[in-house]
Amino acid sequence: MKNNFVAGLDLGTTKVGAIIAEEKDESLDILGFGVAPSEGLNRGLVANIAKTAEAINTAMEIAQNRAGLTVKELNVGVAGEHIKSLRHRNYVTISNPDREITQEDLERLRMDVRTIRIPSDRQILHIIPEEFFVDNQGGIENPIGMCGSKLEALNHVVLASTPAIQNIEKSVNRAGYSVGNYILQPIASSFSVLDENEMDLGVALIDIGGGTTDVAIFQNKSIKHTKVFGIAGNQVTNDIRETLGIVTSQAEELKKEYGYATEDAIVQNEDIFIKTVGARGNIKIQVSLLTQIISLRMKELFSLIDNEFRQTGFKKRLKAGIVLTGGGSLLRGATDLAEEVFGLPTKLGVPLDLGAGLSKEIESPEFATLVGLIKNIPNIGLDNIYSGKTSKTKKKLAGKGVWEKLINFFNEL
Repeated sequence: MKNNFVAGLDLGTTKVGAIIAEEKDESLDILGFGVAPSEGLNRGLVANIAKTAEAINTAMEIAQNRAGLTVKELNVGVAGEHIKSLRHRNYVTISNPDREITQEDLERLRMDVRTIRIPSDRQILHIIPEEFFVDNQGGIENPIGMCGSKLEALNHVVLASTPAIQNIEKSVNRAGYSVGNYILQPIASSFSVLDENEMDLGVALIDIGGGTTDVAIFQNKSIKHTKVFGIAGNQVTNDIRETLGIVTSQAEELKKEYGYATEDAIVQNEDIFIKTVGARGNIKIQVSLLTQIISLRMKELFSLIDNEFRQTGFKKRLKAGIVLTGGGSLLRGATDLAEEVFGLPTKLGVPLDLGAGLSKEIESPEFATLVGLIKNIPNIGLDNIYSGKTSKTKKKLAGKGVWEKLINFFNEL
């Protein structure tokens, strides 16, 4: 892949998305993107390697045809309930005669994090420093060049299931491509839709996909917490299907055409006529009944997330409120319901700061993760888990100010 081109792959439960962009003067021009139905994944996990590879091929072919070029290396989004995160504080002593902190000291600090004990079936996906300390002085973004005898870091460490990553790797390879970086999907979505002020003040990003809902919390321009929930758009569709006794495709169509997340958002409580399978004939329901079905599941999801915010102590820190994104956020009234459950201001998040090309076509919440995978190729210690190698990809970043300390920290990766 040429140095000024970057490609991303979003492996979703309902769709596989591929995107190719060109970097120009710290911005990105979208050259091509493609979407294919996803039949080989379930809640972020590969359930069928052959079908997943086929979907990757289809999406990539569309993207490459539109872009007029071929790529081989992809940044791949990772999600699923197997994702876990923890906070870890570590330190190293500074032995230089002049006590000046160098890049080598930061590398020793990073390598020390990799000595922490984790389950045998998990490996580290990201090590992201939240804050540095020099001789117990905190709030330091970039310690290089400072003097001290002890360097500490408070790190956000993301763990992933090794078999899950291996199955992604095999699917991508079978489709004829290689993985450049694995990027946690809520982090990718955050790079796409949040601005620096929101990340500084305190914000929660909630990405509602088909199989999972991904959450990321930022404060003081650093990531503080990540979590993946196994409730998302597909569960809402399944509730409609089970309650009304209709097929999945009908349930999905009803959700998109007539669905609301809360009854307060209903514009007109009209009758809906539904053609059923078998001897039941046609049935008639009101929009309010459909909304009640949807609202129950959406309230459950938001309540679970709100409980996570409270238990982790981040609820009071979200001064910039909530940002909803992902295909599930397009449900009418979703922001209203979120404000009701969280008691915080909520808005819809769309990809920001895109350049020319096909950018207008993907300025939608459903493409937030996909755009994030190529908008920033962050040198934040993204490891190729399967091979055990560390990515050495280095590119100029759009919107890199928020992540400058991370780039400095992992400058040699």
